[in-house]
Amino acid sequence: MEFRVEFYETVDGSCPVRDFLDHLEASDSGDFAAAMAGLAKLRNRQYHREPLCKALGGGLFELRHVGKLNTRVLWFFRAGRRIIAVHGIRNKARSIPSQDLETARARKRDWEERRAR
Repeated sequence: MEFRVEFYETVDGSCPVRDFLDHLEASDSGDFAAAMAGLAKLRNRQYHREPLCKALGGGLFELRHVGKLNTRVLWFFRAGRRIIAVHGIRNKARSIPSQDLETARARKRDWEERRAR
């Protein structure tokens, strides 16, 4: 049985990860292709560990691609074999900036609170 990858949407209907991927496609088609291939691999449980993925704590994980810049998509699991992608970043550092982690955590909380109602 496969997992389903979904993108977080804000209350107003925008989709930050899709916007990130659209920008990535326009600016770096090679890294875009690698990120899309990584998202496709998330459907299979065997890829939910390093080197493709890494746990960040608090239920968040990162999908990693090393290219000209490190490309990452942050995500979490949900019941029903669902993966919710909440944030995408590119940076030169090996670690994820705390501001980006907080953005991902806030989107995860928002997603969970809106589904609990």
